[in-house]
Amino acid sequence: MKKSYFLFILSFIFFNSFTQQNNLELLYQWSDDTGISGDNWVGNIYNEIWGFIQNDHEFAVIGTTQGTHIFDVTEPVNSYLVASIDGGSTSPDVVHRDFDDYNGYLYAVADEMNSSTLQIMDLSNLPNSVNVVYDSNDIITRAHNIFIDKGTGLMYVCGGKVYGNNNYLCIISLENPTNPTYITDFNTHGYVHDIYVENNIGYLNCGNNGLHIVDFSDLNNPETLGSLTDYPYQGYNHSGWLTEDGNTYVFADENHGYKMKICDVSNPSEININTTLLSDVYENSIPHNLIIKNDLLYVSHYYDGLWIWDISNPENPTYVASYDTYTESNGTSYKGAWGVYPLLPSGIILVSDMQSGLFIFELEESSSNIKEVMRENIFPNPFYNYINIKSVSNDQKTIHIYDVLGKNIISKKTTEKDIQIPLSELSKGIYIMQINSESESFEKRIIKY
Repeated sequence: MKKSYFLFILSFIFFNSFTQQNNLELLYQWSDDTGISGDNWVGNIYNEIWGFIQNDHEFAVIGTTQGTHIFDVTEPVNSYLVASIDGGSTSPDVVHRDFDDYNGYLYAVADEMNSSTLQIMDLSNLPNSVNVVYDSNDIITRAHNIFIDKGTGLMYVCGGKVYGNNNYLCIISLENPTNPTYITDFNTHGYVHDIYVENNIGYLNCGNNGLHIVDFSDLNNPETLGSLTDYPYQGYNHSGWLTEDGNTYVFADENHGYKMKICDVSNPSEININTTLLSDVYENSIPHNLIIKNDLLYVSHYYDGLWIWDISNPENPTYVASYDTYTESNGTSYKGAWGVYPLLPSGIILVSDMQSGLFIFELEESSSNIKEVMRENIFPNPFYNYINIKSVSNDQKTIHIYDVLGKNIISKKTTEKDIQIPLSELSKGIYIMQINSESESFEKRIIKY
């Protein structure tokens, strides 16, 4: 009896140390048990991560050497695999895949193999099934990265083979989402490894050729607005992301020990570096991919796992949270956290680890100085006919409930401590509850089942 009790306590301690690290809670983790191969030069089974909303459900996408795997993550702790789609090539040598979504379709590419394709998947029947509606190398044989400018319906294809020729950057129209149309190439700044584009303005991560900001409004005559080709910790400019106000761009050079650059791009003709940033866990720390949301910088930091900083003051970023997804010893290769996706409305954070698979995290409310500590108790969640809010104060509160598209469904003002809101007429799906008062302001994801 004592031995069993001891093992229970030991297991409890181990589980909690595994699922909570430095302000992040692990809600779900998946790795393949069917034998997908990782027999390649970096020893990785898994690669890119992406997320999207469809039919009021949240979904995660993770790439493997075999293909694309889609998970319903609407209830993160009960996440489940919806579909696995073989890539145009399923060779273990396919180290890189990349994804983006547009108008209810998922776009997938792969690098390394000349037998790869562009795949387009119809998501309209999720979570029941996924239908591949386009799988062809007529335009794209392989590509390293893709980015879709949602405002223009243009897909920018980086570092691949287009119409059988090696290509630095090409632009494809998705006016017909299932029938992509090649428009033009852009090779002015050489090889483009990755790109961020919003309303025709592209931020080009050009490997050893630095950062270039290009206006693609006139596709026949794109205009370079500014360039940064000489900067501290200059190496291989790998990837970057723009803040929502358009004033700050952060990019990572994929070199061991090289810090990320936080740049003022409010005037593209004069790009200035505010500061540099790295986990500094050890001398070979290396950032890979990054995304910015609400002034929080989310970085998949290879050996060091997921790292999050508050960059609301770009000249003085502050540490928020981290979680080491890679359990093996650090080294000088490229292993560990590959990608991060924090843009789902619920606020959950998706991470792909090259050796360990899919991770889903939740950031503790008190860990970010952007949000105040939540003092309300909201239950049940998921809910069916109603939801209760138990408050600690009689402050006047304004309660809003929004759908995943940001539409305000319900608004209520009250000073009551115990509140019950009838919600039986809402459709099943995800909603965001926002509560504002004099003493606090926060958001909470709620689920109708």
